[in-house]
Amino acid sequence: MAKKTYLCNQMTKNRLLIVAFTLFSTALLMAKPRCLVVKAGDAESFLAVLEEAGRLNADSASERLFILIPNGYYDLGDRVLTPILGHNLALVGESMEGTIIRNAPLVENEGISKTATLLNRGVNTYLLDLTLKNDLDYYHSGPAGRAVCWQDKGYRAIFKRVRMLSYQDTYYSHSEECQHYFEDSEIHGTVDFICGAGDVFFNRCLIVTEKCIESAHNVIAAPRTSTSKWGFVFNECTIRNLVSPFHFARGWHTHPRCVWLHTRLETPEMLQPERYDPYGIRSVENDFFEFHTMDAQGRDITPKSNRVTFVHGNDTNTVETIIPADEAARFTLRNVFPDWKPDEVSRRLERKALKLRRRYLR
Repeated sequence: MAKKTYLCNQMTKNRLLIVAFTLFSTALLMAKPRCLVVKAGDAESFLAVLEEAGRLNADSASERLFILIPNGYYDLGDRVLTPILGHNLALVGESMEGTIIRNAPLVENEGISKTATLLNRGVNTYLLDLTLKNDLDYYHSGPAGRAVCWQDKGYRAIFKRVRMLSYQDTYYSHSEECQHYFEDSEIHGTVDFICGAGDVFFNRCLIVTEKCIESAHNVIAAPRTSTSKWGFVFNECTIRNLVSPFHFARGWHTHPRCVWLHTRLETPEMLQPERYDPYGIRSVENDFFEFHTMDAQGRDITPKSNRVTFVHGNDTNTVETIIPADEAARFTLRNVFPDWKPDEVSRRLERKALKLRRRYLR
């Protein structure tokens, strides 16, 4: 074989090269594991490979297909809602800091369902070692600057060492009955920047609050869970606050659920006194809980009690947000996902991905 770097796939604008690629990759995909490779730093190649992967893995029973993305800056311009249509896809960057997929929506097109860098519709999507960046001009967008990095209409997505950079609505789990899992990842934002529905488990993640517009304060999570039992579970996460004071979460609507377990606060003095924002959006029926919160040195700084009266119009609901150890022990990964082991799936896929990277990206 000739060049090792792009053996799996090099999609270009040239029609003849695309035809040659199709013939070559079809033969290569017969081997195990199946993979495609994006041309380094080429956004058009990235889009073409995604489209090809959607065609190859249109069936939800398709075998796993790896998409290898070398270090580079993949600038999608003002393109939004770039779809991930295939199932059992693994998007594998070369490094979290070096593989950056970016878009910059026009401010006039701002909206939670309009701006996403990537829109996932696939089942069992896996992301490893990359950054998603929504570069909407947030600080000049007026009262709202909803700029989503990842909008998920799929099921059972796994994120391992994935960084999401935006401000408002950075991560949006759209589907009511979805299940998703984050591990050792990093999410930045300002207002409601981890939002949506379903059961989502954040394991050992770094949550970074950015500067809010004017004198507003940050709100990290805004769940709108209904049929799901657990909502957003943050386990052993670290909150890094840059400028503005923050709340853990506020309710969006229906019956929002959110729990923070063993959280490390680098600047605990920036956490608002109520800890959870009492003024949510169309909901007072909240299951918002907290257990064993620590400062930067690992000292337990959890208050003995924190009763919050949530208010919406004339409705109120008072909740004790601090829970005892036996109740906190319910929020395990195995309880949240009794018939799915995303941590084991992630380890298995990571091993395969690293072997492929060593073979094709070196």
